[in-house]
Amino acid sequence: MSAIDELLDRHARGTDTGAPQVPTPVPGLHLAVVTCMDARIKVFDVFGLRHGEVHILRNAGGVVTDDVVRSLAISQRKLETREIVVMQHTSCGLSLITDDEFKDELEQDTKLRPPWAIEAFRVVEDSVRQSVERVRRSPFLTLTESVRGFVYDVHTAELTEVD
Repeated sequence: MSAIDELLDRHARGTDTGAPQVPTPVPGLHLAVVTCMDARIKVFDVFGLRHGEVHILRNAGGVVTDDVVRSLAISQRKLETREIVVMQHTSCGLSLITDDEFKDELEQDTKLRPPWAIEAFRVVEDSVRQSVERVRRSPFLTLTESVRGFVYDVHTAELTEVD
């Protein structure tokens, strides 16, 4: 059985009834969270979230890229979010590679060099600061004063704010 088939089977046997009690795509806390796609990050558990409270944007590293800005702009301008959390984490896979190394690998395998940045980093706090600054400087985002950055420790569940 494939992993997708496993998930479909779980869904069929599960208790998911959707979110009929959440009448709108506007998040109740008017907050967007940008974080990593790492499977160890249980965003709902980290913040004690309930369905319908926040928008959650995930990508490799939890970095603010052009596509994240696109989603945040929609979130703010059309869906009433007013605050943004950027949460990256310890032991991230992006801290184990470099942009050039990964682009070289892709180019060797495909004969094409990707035009997008990998956004690899060595110091997670520096990456959080950079992403927060990208939010603050974006001309497409209207509410940039209420953005805060954090590092989540995947081993201890400690959440540390980055100044």
